[in-house]
Amino acid sequence: MNTVVQYRPFFFFSLSLLIPWVLWFATACISHLPNAADYGWAQAGLSLAGLFFPVALAAWLLAKNPVLLADALPRVLKWSGFPKRYLVGALLLPFGSLVSAQIVSLLFGYGTEQFYVSGSPSFTSVLLSPWLMLILAAIVEELAWHSYGTDALTARFSLFTASMIFTVYWALWHLPLAFIKGYYHSEVVEQGMIYTANFVVSMVVFVLLMNWLYVKSGRSILIAVLFHLTANVGNEIFATHPMSKVIQTGLLLVLCVWLLNKERELFFSKPKVAWHQQ
Repeated sequence: MNTVVQYRPFFFFSLSLLIPWVLWFATACISHLPNAADYGWAQAGLSLAGLFFPVALAAWLLAKNPVLLADALPRVLKWSGFPKRYLVGALLLPFGSLVSAQIVSLLFGYGTEQFYVSGSPSFTSVLLSPWLMLILAAIVEELAWHSYGTDALTARFSLFTASMIFTVYWALWHLPLAFIKGYYHSEVVEQGMIYTANFVVSMVVFVLLMNWLYVKSGRSILIAVLFHLTANVGNEIFATHPMSKVIQTGLLLVLCVWLLNKERELFFSKPKVAWHQQ
């Protein structure tokens, strides 16, 4: 008999979208005020509150379900019990693909200055270090998405379908950040349509690869965090031209197509756990 796992996906995902949206759109409004600098703490506080809400909600839902909590806790720092190549992949795939993309971009006339290690992120964050926000985002988001959210989806859908659903959701989740003055997402929008579209498309390959590593590592939340963290930090270490990020997406898309074919059973098989929604 299959185990019945009780998740509340609609409750989790709807609130995890609505509350950050309210907080971040408020932040966006403040950021465009003539005296926005006077409300720096408000911007920082609202930004952090929106970021932390999904993980707080996931923790609350897990605490209410001892079975799910007992399953999630050992996975937070899980780094053994699976082939170490998946750990290496989490650390090297984002960084290696970016460096490869920059090398390819040289063939199209883009400069070697991309390899300059600037040590300074390309965006700003009021009263908060941009590096801190990059690190926090990776840790806090994946603690929410991979302690509860991803499993709530894969309990009902195949890994591929769950990944596509989450990609659309995640793109919408980031939407208010595109309106906050100085934020990375708003600067991507200002760069033009092709780079804005690339940001969304890159989420597809990002989610597919991260969820593949997540499942292959025995659902290690740490692996998801490391993959996200490496991607965040790696993209800001170099003075990367935006077109190189488009090339990076293309390279990772080729890898994803190969993986989807090689791991067809993993991505497209039906869930092995009975799903029940409260």
